[in-house]
Amino acid sequence: MKKLFAVLSLLLLGASAQAQDKLHLYNWNNYLGEETAKRFEASCKCQLVQSYYGDNEEMLAKLAAGAKGYDLLVPTGNALQSLIKQNALQPLDKKQLPNLKNLNPQMMDTQFDKGNQYSVPYAYTITLLGYNEQKMKELGITVDSWAAIFDPAILAKIKGKVTVLDSANELMAAAMKYLGYSINDTDEKKWQEAKNVILKAKPYWAAFNGTSYIKGLTVGDIWLVHGYSNDIYQADEDAKAAGRKFRIRHALPKEGASMSIDSLVIPKDAPRPDLAHKFINFILDGKNGAELSNLVGSGSPNKASVPFIKPEIAKNPAIFPDAATTARLEMLNDLNSRQRRTLNRIWTEIRAR
Repeated sequence: MKKLFAVLSLLLLGASAQAQDKLHLYNWNNYLGEETAKRFEASCKCQLVQSYYGDNEEMLAKLAAGAKGYDLLVPTGNALQSLIKQNALQPLDKKQLPNLKNLNPQMMDTQFDKGNQYSVPYAYTITLLGYNEQKMKELGITVDSWAAIFDPAILAKIKGKVTVLDSANELMAAAMKYLGYSINDTDEKKWQEAKNVILKAKPYWAAFNGTSYIKGLTVGDIWLVHGYSNDIYQADEDAKAAGRKFRIRHALPKEGASMSIDSLVIPKDAPRPDLAHKFINFILDGKNGAELSNLVGSGSPNKASVPFIKPEIAKNPAIFPDAATTARLEMLNDLNSRQRRTLNRIWTEIRAR
């Protein structure tokens, strides 16, 4: 009887341990393929539990409010910088990450995390212009500059058919590039110039929109957007699937643009850093890494993924830019508290007028 009890106890302990074997990933929405997730679960014999956020500020605010229990986060560069400053992340154990060798060296060792002590690049997007090719041709508008969303002479032809991102950082970055400045220039006089450019263009825009502009492009209600490269790719895929007679195209402005690298990081208080390392190494496999690009049209920092990415994505210069184009891209730096207050004040003025 004692022997039977001991066996049952071991079985129950095993079942309990297995039930607790979960990896908690706090991620952007639609930023991991379902099949990829299932294969990871099978490989680690664990359950992948995802929670979602819509922007970096939402994620940072939730963590600041005391949210715990996450094993992995996917912050963009400036948010990564903030988390490192807060001492909120644990260093990576690179011995558990043999697939690090697959990463493109150009995507490593950024100003946000020198030596990649805390982060592994996961995917990247470029903030650019997306447009209805048919409508722009009909109107004789060449979409190759930020002037398309800021010049009233152009906007007069497409009034009410344009949306811009509901993001102070991204919209100000576009205006700064249009004026010939770096997106990381924090001179307040230049910020005021950018604000004025935005205010002159604002009456022609349909909305500040960071969520539903994909649908607007897809159905033909919106003809030009300031948006993310992967969203614009998705809008074109949706338009093709719906049998639309027009195509949605990317345009990377000649003045340059902002680029965002999303990275995988492990919070300092992660319950399962062992599973977090397993996930990171899993996603760094070439085939696994390619699936996100094929799903949402994001750029991949994984050089081993390129042979497995659909040719129409891998050859799209707005998703995988060449060296000359990459040289015109910048990544947003984190702001200090004074700069953040100034930008918030400017943004409040923009939205109120």
